[in-house]
Amino acid sequence: MTTVHLEARPQTFSRTRAVMRGVGHSLLSGLSAFIIVIALWQIVILRIPRFFAKGPVDVFSYLFITEAGADASQTAAAHRAILWPLLGATLRDAAFGFVAGMLIAIILALVFSLSATVRAAVMPLALLLRTVPLVAIAPVIILITGLGTTSSVAVIGSIVVLFPALAAIMFGLNQASPQSLDLVRVYGGSTWTALRKVKVPAALPSILSAARVSVPGAMTGALLAEWLSTGEGIGGMITKFSASARYDDLWASVATITIVTLILYNLVQLVENVVLARMGMRETLR
Repeated sequence: MTTVHLEARPQTFSRTRAVMRGVGHSLLSGLSAFIIVIALWQIVILRIPRFFAKGPVDVFSYLFITEAGADASQTAAAHRAILWPLLGATLRDAAFGFVAGMLIAIILALVFSLSATVRAAVMPLALLLRTVPLVAIAPVIILITGLGTTSSVAVIGSIVVLFPALAAIMFGLNQASPQSLDLVRVYGGSTWTALRKVKVPAALPSILSAARVSVPGAMTGALLAEWLSTGEGIGGMITKFSASARYDDLWASVATITIVTLILYNLVQLVENVVLARMGMRETLR
């Protein structure tokens, strides 16, 4: 028993170091992305009149600093009370698209792996639809699902997520070791057994990567669906803010959804790095 413990400790320490490196990589990546976005934002508005363009300091002051003697409707709390429900609606719509798109992508990838006939029949159509701009087919989707319905939001959001995730997961399933697949066949395993025991574990890095990349895609789909269909959330209010010259609200909403997207993206990346490190797939972190 003592020998087993002595041999296990270096491996445990190695996994722990890999997890810590993964966490550090995610935190550093997130901080770098945040700094770059803030710097680019400030550079872009340098030549735009301050009445129209609001910088990071302006948005922070609008949301969190109340001037002395300000009217109740002009306090930071009142500004946040306008923005938070819009952000909550957009996050809800993005969650619908993200979950639906990832589930459909995983199911289709598994079906394609089990049946070459289905893959040959459906995959070309999926690749063709991927080349069509979503803005072009969104009106058709809205006509089918109904204007302002949750179904239209879910369908538009899931389409944005579906095709990139499907391509990534299919790539991961095809990376399974041929020797492992041959071993399953030699011992009488079925195609389903090979998929479950070999292909799906080999595709885990691709599935996690697809989930990470799908976060901004789901946000984009939610904003587009709100703009074209429901009129709710940040996507539905951006044009109204612009038309009524409410530029503080406009810039605050854009900045908030961008920062939240960056945070969610890096949280998924953190989960991805930790899971892969715990499973010993450290090469994906490099």
